[in-house]
Amino acid sequence: MSETDTVRKISGEDEVVDLCRDLIRIDTSNYGDHSGPGERAAAEYVAEKLAEVGLEPKIIESHPGRASTVARIEGEDPSRPALLIHGHTDVVPANADDWTHHPFSGEIADGCVWGRGAVDMKDMDAMTLAVVRDRLRSGRKPPRDVVLAFLADEEAGGTYGARHLVDKHPDLFEGVTEAIGEVGGFSFTVNENLRLYLVETAQKGMHWMRLTVEGTAGHGSMTNNDNAITELCEAVGRLGRHTWPVRVTKTVRSFLDELSDALGTPLDPEDMEATLAKLGGIAKMVGATLRNSAAPTMLGAGYKVNVIPGQATAHVDGRFLPGYEEEFLADLDRLLGPRVKREDVHADKALETSFDGDLVDAMQSALRAEDPIARAVPYMLSGGTDAKSFDDLGIRCFGFAPLKLPPELDFAGMFHGVDERVPVDGLQFGVRVLDRFLDAS
Repeated sequence: MSETDTVRKISGEDEVVDLCRDLIRIDTSNYGDHSGPGERAAAEYVAEKLAEVGLEPKIIESHPGRASTVARIEGEDPSRPALLIHGHTDVVPANADDWTHHPFSGEIADGCVWGRGAVDMKDMDAMTLAVVRDRLRSGRKPPRDVVLAFLADEEAGGTYGARHLVDKHPDLFEGVTEAIGEVGGFSFTVNENLRLYLVETAQKGMHWMRLTVEGTAGHGSMTNNDNAITELCEAVGRLGRHTWPVRVTKTVRSFLDELSDALGTPLDPEDMEATLAKLGGIAKMVGATLRNSAAPTMLGAGYKVNVIPGQATAHVDGRFLPGYEEEFLADLDRLLGPRVKREDVHADKALETSFDGDLVDAMQSALRAEDPIARAVPYMLSGGTDAKSFDDLGIRCFGFAPLKLPPELDFAGMFHGVDERVPVDGLQFGVRVLDRFLDAS
């Protein structure tokens, strides 16, 4: 048997785990600036894997080391609108001392691949590569053109990844009308007869902001009624303790209706505490989509213990629901008060689309073919993804990175958490579902 025949016989299921491990071992930590290793090594790895099966990938570097890889697969009917599959290759930083297994080892233990990016989102990157490589090795074209984008900088808002490509290279996405990406398609086991798969159809908008208070500098031993630290801390305390009002959006109401039907019990949007109590492991994820939010995350002031500084700063991660940005900003300014200067570090819109159409039907059919008790339902993501950038090109975006998960796995807690890991059989399941999805889409 020739080497070519051996390569051809490798299936996507066979190689997805190794692809995921390889990607995890490439440290692409994103610190929010250019101090990290960047994504160039991962972009080259992805490009090599795509070139091996006959594609002509492009590596686009927006800043030294900050690289994305894009390729297009010709479909059976190129006249049809194209589909985008996008994923990011950067990850948030990880402190190895906190982990059971080194975060950049890609170790396999307890039936899982461990490491930073295992669920956010080198798992989906690996599944996409595995499916594409398998199809191209066996000569199976997708029904329509598929654009693949492996992106830099998503964890810091996408400025050097998706946003750069959309602004500077929109031609790469010519003809694309729909897209799938991260944080959707994962399972929630209701009972032995029903497993829900949450497909992201909406996501909160963001205002990452810097708060500044100017005061009167002076000696620490003196009485000072214009202390910038005191004023800022009181404002941040009001913000951090504030209970934002519940706002049930279209997507959340649709999710609750679907879940109520699945559970056979009413879920009252007017009594969300009782409703969340019935949701088990996904309660935290769903709960974050019921309100606007503003989480203080950083504080900075002073340079010596006996000196009252003239300025104090704080950073806040603000998120708003679709349709509620103006209310969010008005509430924010009321809570902060007139002394606090607020400026955006990064801001982006909220997104919401309906849960219908041929692409949704393709998700449903692909999931059911691999899991007979599967039922896809829409949900809102409390964070944000690169879909915000692609929406500017008129692309309708969904979160669909299919994973069949064990009920006891705290999937939501894996995102940016310690001991991030993905089940091996979950990766293989995702490959099978994505392959079927491409055929049906």
